[in-house]
Amino acid sequence: MGRKKGIAVVIPALLLLASATEAQAGAAPEARLSAVVAADPTDPPDQGGGDQNGGQNGGAGQNGGQNTGGQNGGQVDPNDPNNGGQNGGQVDPNDPNNGGQNGGDQNGGQNGGQNGQNGQNGDQNGQNGDQNNGQNGDQNGDQNNGNQGDEQQQEVKEGPVAADFVPIQQGQAKAEAQEGQNASTGSFTSRCGTNENEHHNPDNFIVAPGVQNGAHHIHDYVGNLSTDGFSTDESLAAAGTTCAQNDQSTYFWPVMRVRNQQDNSNQAQQSTADGNVGRIVAPVQASMTFKGNAQGDVTAMPRFLRMITGDAKAGTNGTANARAQWTCSGEDRVLTDKYPLCPGGSQVQRVLEFPSCWDGQNTDSANHRTHVSFPDEQGNCQQGTQAIPKLEMTLSYNLPAQPVAFAVDSFPEQGHAPVTDHADFENVMPEGLMQQAVNCINSGRTC
Repeated sequence: MGRKKGIAVVIPALLLLASATEAQAGAAPEARLSAVVAADPTDPPDQGGGDQNGGQNGGAGQNGGQNTGGQNGGQVDPNDPNNGGQNGGQVDPNDPNNGGQNGGDQNGGQNGGQNGQNGQNGDQNGQNGDQNNGQNGDQNGDQNNGNQGDEQQQEVKEGPVAADFVPIQQGQAKAEAQEGQNASTGSFTSRCGTNENEHHNPDNFIVAPGVQNGAHHIHDYVGNLSTDGFSTDESLAAAGTTCAQNDQSTYFWPVMRVRNQQDNSNQAQQSTADGNVGRIVAPVQASMTFKGNAQGDVTAMPRFLRMITGDAKAGTNGTANARAQWTCSGEDRVLTDKYPLCPGGSQVQRVLEFPSCWDGQNTDSANHRTHVSFPDEQGNCQQGTQAIPKLEMTLSYNLPAQPVAFAVDSFPEQGHAPVTDHADFENVMPEGLMQQAVNCINSGRTC
C-alpha cells in the first residue's frame, strides 16, 4: 500500500546571511544561536510562505524565494496589510503550489516581503515570512516547506518555574472508555529496553526529514538502532533493533533532565544553545505496550505507519493536540499541564498514548495527524476509520521530588512546559509479528 505524501522541498545548503544578521537591532553576535529552524508538527503547509503565524514584518526581504516563486518578495497590499505581499513572487507554472499571491506570510504582517533580496532560500509556498521580525525565515520554521537553511536568532524562554510543579494528589482521575461486550481486552508488549546504548540525537525524521537538530531537543530512542534525521522506510527496514522478536520499529521521545547536574553528553553545546540544560536521565523502565479497543476488535497496523502524539509546541499553539499525561507510579491520577511531585518511593511517569483509528489507506499525512485519529469517549472510531492496536508508552524515572529540579527537553521558546510532552513512532514490525500482536489483543491475552 502506497503512502500519500505532502509536498516537501528540502534545501540542504545553509545560506549564511551575515550582513543581514548583524543588522538586527543591537543584537550581539555571541548572543545569536545559529541553528536550523525546527518543523512544527502541528503547522500545516504554508499557504503563502513562511508560517501561519507571521509577525508584523513577515518576510522583509532576506529570503524572498527565488527558487519557489519569484525574485521579488512582493509589495504590501495597501488595502489588506495582513496579506503580507500580495504580489509575492510569480507562480511557477509547473507547480502552482510555489509562489502565489501571499508571498510574505499567511498572516503576513505589514511589510510582508517588499523586496525579496537573495531569495534562494524561499519557502515552498512563497516568500519566507517571519513570525517575529521577518528577516530570516520563521521562528517556528517549516522545514518540510524548504526553509531549513536560514540562520536566525533563537529566543530561549526561561523555564520551568516553581508553579509548573504540584503534588500528584492535585491531579485528575484518568478517564477510560467503558468497555463494551465486544471489546478487545488483550495486550502485546514489545520489549525494547530503556535506551541502555544511549542512542540520542536532536533529529526527527518524521516532521523534519533530512535535517540535523531538526527537533532542537534531544530524543531517547528504543527499537531501531539507525534512527536519525535521515531515516527512511528502507533504511529502518535494513537496520538492527533493541527490541525482542526483531521488532524494528522506532520509538522516541524527548529526554528528561536533572537540571542542576552537568550535561556530559556529546550534544551538550547544542543543547545549551537551545535552552536544554542538565544531566540526561534515562528511564528506569520503558514499556511499549499495544492495547485493544473498547468497542471491538483491532486490525493490523500497516508496516511503515508513522504516528505522532502530543504537541511539542503546545505552550504557544494551544492545547488542541496536547496529549501529555504525567503521573506517579502507584497513583491513578494524572496531570496534563503540571509536573508531578511524587511521594517517597514513587517514580515520575509519563504516559504517551497514540491515535488508534486508521483511515485504512495512508501510512502518513502532510501534518502527520489526519491519517489517524483518537477514538471518541466511548471508544468508537469515527466513520471511515478502523481500530488498530493502541500504542501506549509508559516511561518511569527516579527524579527529585522538588520544584524546578527536573524538566523535559523542549523547543527553545516552549520553556520546558510539561504540556509539550510528545512522542513519535514508526511501525517496522515484521508483518507476522504484528499479526501475532493483533491475535493476542483480540483474544484477550497478555503477550
